Amino acid sequence: MTKPHLVCSYEHAKTFLVNAQQMATNLKKLRALAAEEVEATLAALPAPLQKAARKLPITFERRPSRTMIADGVEPDTLGLFLGPEFAEEHATDCMLPPRIVLYLENVWDAAEGDEEAFRHEIRTTLLHELGHYLGLDEDDLLARGLE
Repeated sequence: MTKPHLVCSYEHAKTFLVNAQQMATNLKKLRALAAEEVEATLAALPAPLQKAARKLPITFERRPSRTMIADGVEPDTLGLFLGPEFAEEHATDCMLPPRIVLYLENVWDAAEGDEEAFRHEIRTTLLHELGHYLGLDEDDLLARGLE
């Protein structure tokens, strides 16, 4: 049985590596911008809410995973709150702590590559997901301009 082999030119490999390096650099930049905006957003919250929000892990991912998409998460989702709501945190059998995930490449796409729009979307998405943590549903969030 012969094994298939990959024929790849030097130029093709070089282009692939350059693209991979650019993606890594862009993701690093998006993480830095998002971290700045998350910190500014949390700092602007009222003290009691800020204290609760700072305990909540906020993570950055490129996009939802294939598994999450298979489980019903839309591929273009900007952020997601996972876990029990604040009021139910200690009254649940859920083994995983609550957390917020921000999908940076989706936010960047929604912002159409504009840095200020990206920051605005990070802030809005974070506040939206914090709202879910606090027990607000989509209608409550819409009424607050956090759709």
